[in-house]
Amino acid sequence: MGTRDALIGKLRGTPADLPSVAEVRAMLDANPTLKCVVCYARISFDGRVKDAHGVEDQHRNLSEKARSFGWLVVYRYTDNDKSASKENVVRDDFEQLVVDLAAGQTPEGYPIHGVMADNDDRLYRRPGDWERYLRAFTAHEGRVYWDSNGVQDLYAEGFEIKGLVGVAMSLAETRKKQRRSRNSHRNRAVRGQSVSAWRPFGWDDDKITLREVEAAAIRKAVKDVIAGASISEITRQWKKAGHLTARGNLFQYQSVKQVLLNARLCGYREIKDELVRDGDDQPVVGEWTAIITPKEWFAVVAAIRSRGGSGQPGGKLVHKYLLTNILRCGNTLEDGTKCNHPMKGQKANEWVTYEHGYFCKKTVDGGCNGTYKRGDETDKHIAKLVLAKLKADAAAAVKDVPDWGREHELEAALGRRTALEQRWNAGEIDDEQFFRNLPTVDKSIKELRADQAKNIAAKAAAEEATADVEKEWKSKTIRQQRELIKKALHAVIALPSGMGNKPFDVEQLIPVWKSAESAALPG
Repeated sequence: MGTRDALIGKLRGTPADLPSVAEVRAMLDANPTLKCVVCYARISFDGRVKDAHGVEDQHRNLSEKARSFGWLVVYRYTDNDKSASKENVVRDDFEQLVVDLAAGQTPEGYPIHGVMADNDDRLYRRPGDWERYLRAFTAHEGRVYWDSNGVQDLYAEGFEIKGLVGVAMSLAETRKKQRRSRNSHRNRAVRGQSVSAWRPFGWDDDKITLREVEAAAIRKAVKDVIAGASISEITRQWKKAGHLTARGNLFQYQSVKQVLLNARLCGYREIKDELVRDGDDQPVVGEWTAIITPKEWFAVVAAIRSRGGSGQPGGKLVHKYLLTNILRCGNTLEDGTKCNHPMKGQKANEWVTYEHGYFCKKTVDGGCNGTYKRGDETDKHIAKLVLAKLKADAAAAVKDVPDWGREHELEAALGRRTALEQRWNAGEIDDEQFFRNLPTVDKSIKELRADQAKNIAAKAAAEEATADVEKEWKSKTIRQQRELIKKALHAVIALPSGMGNKPFDVEQLIPVWKSAESAALPG
């Protein structure tokens, strides 16, 4: 990237071997026919190599042509990897060119007698850009313009209309290419062919065969996220393992999230967040080997999207200790009320045998400073209670998720859309009636599919429950364990032990369960 930026820097601004402004003006006094021209180069897509060879080639050709005319190139404008047809793309050098043309000189003060471009569609593809360019160009008399069609007179009567016609034709051709590209992309998707420009993480260079080390990392990440792990945790794990993206970069938060949200993982294809479906409304299965099951994919997508923008449970704060903010101070204050302040974890003093403890903050910080619990025994006891609940839940998890049961509604909605399309194609209803009714039907189908996906995700999450809960617990991160605790408990009330060094007492830890059934568990 640095090499490309350096090259583009050389292709911008005043050429290195150009005489000074004073020397150029002296040359013009000696030869009034000399033309000082500026060159504009642009390319929409810099290719996979990203080496700026497209704009470099354009400037080389323009410089050679300028020498053949005896013209002097005084400035070069370069917009690399930027479209001229998209409204949301700002072409900085084109904007600078328009300003300089209107001013009559380059930023350094060289006069501008003309413009050169490889083709007119390098300069403009939209009517507004053409009008602004032409107005700035013709703000001064006697300028020349050259592109691959030769020297052209932009001052000629009717040239403005001619230019607009050219822009319209260019726009039409661009949209035709875009439409062909979209159709080709969708047709390949419907055929189940891989259309990835780069090797997707998890697959080999053929984009079909699995690269097993990467696929294993994805499987583990999917399972962990469903169980409560954050995208940030997965990102740290992948960085530590040395996994790289297809372009050879270290994984970042967004790139990990994109991998896990990609329907390709379970063999499906998506276009603009919609699954590609066949004539029977079934998701098209691609030719590549799937890494996870559709149920697992629906579950991981549901887990990520349920967390909003952060992609991780409980916000961005990562707690070092298991029960920070879950423990609540149960000390009775002088007015008879309970303190109820969240307790924090902290490193224990060096003279005790355990590593951390939990304390209620001082009164100046909102607490009462009246309760302290040793961390290891507190963590062990609460974990034991929660594990007992998880084991009970694991036995009934799948049974608690009913079948979806709305297939007939989806089938009916699809039937309504098919009937509407058939009537429209047969000419029984006009365009206005068709497009007025279509959004309502499509909305119903979209909502039903979303509800179906939610049910599939719930079943998959339930199936993740296992009888070997204790083994699973030990393999989880602190964040994952905290999420499991918070699913089971509202809080744990910690009663003060009183004065003096007293033995740890589990009776002083009162769990507040989230369900009535949990209250019957051993405590």
